[in-house]
Amino acid sequence: MGNTHGGILVTKQGQVLVNTDTENAILVFERDGRFVRSFGKEFRGGLHGMCLVEDGGKESLLVAHTGRHCVARISLEGEVQWILGYPKASGIYPDESKYLPTAIAQAPNGDIFVADGYGMSWVHHFDKDRNYLRSIGGRGKEPGKFQTPHGLWLDTRKKEPELLVADRENNRIQRFDLQGKLLGVVEGMLRRPCGMHQHKDMLVVADLAGRITLLDSENKLICHLGDQPDEKLRANNGVPREKWRDGEFLAPHSARFDSDGNLYVMDWLALGRVSKLELVK
Repeated sequence: MGNTHGGILVTKQGQVLVNTDTENAILVFERDGRFVRSFGKEFRGGLHGMCLVEDGGKESLLVAHTGRHCVARISLEGEVQWILGYPKASGIYPDESKYLPTAIAQAPNGDIFVADGYGMSWVHHFDKDRNYLRSIGGRGKEPGKFQTPHGLWLDTRKKEPELLVADRENNRIQRFDLQGKLLGVVEGMLRRPCGMHQHKDMLVVADLAGRITLLDSENKLICHLGDQPDEKLRANNGVPREKWRDGEFLAPHSARFDSDGNLYVMDWLALGRVSKLELVK
């Protein structure tokens, strides 16, 4: 597959979409692992994160691109619908080169949140028409600040939706309301969280340091899965194939549930790797 450095998604039809750094920027598989097609050649080398959005029953992708310093909306056929550049109106950036977005999420009202995970550690908020509203965070260790806000998720498990930020190098997830007010911090059971996804009341956290974590509706620990016992292999992009073990992760960069509660986990590996965990009932 090439370097799997980005995100993984499951569409309503059950197809699995995977980012790579090759010209096959988005690979499409069936649930059983059969390759279907690829698209997004113009996004090669930096397509880092995706989320699904839906209008009139039709799904599209919101994507973040570190190399192009932008986010975009594209159809599942690969048609570019719009591109949004760096948030000049924030007054934070001298130019676009400092803006390296890693994740994007859409709120129920259509507002868009973008995480500048590899840049200046801000999360930017835009309205549904892509007008700049505000910026959250900035670099720091105190609550409300970030060190690599790598992933985003719009959590709808409670009455009011919340924005979850995977604050990777601070080893925590931070919770915000949709106006940017800090609601709480989830920590103590995470190493280097990269991203999150929910299924019913359960949240999965992809942890770059060799495991995935399941949290309940109150963000309490359920369990860790696939914990890599060899610390030298954790978060290691160059692990050769002969050292891979089924059921043991190396560098989980993204994880997604399908509609049945099965899990797809993408390791950040130069050769590319996706694992499927079936829900045991």
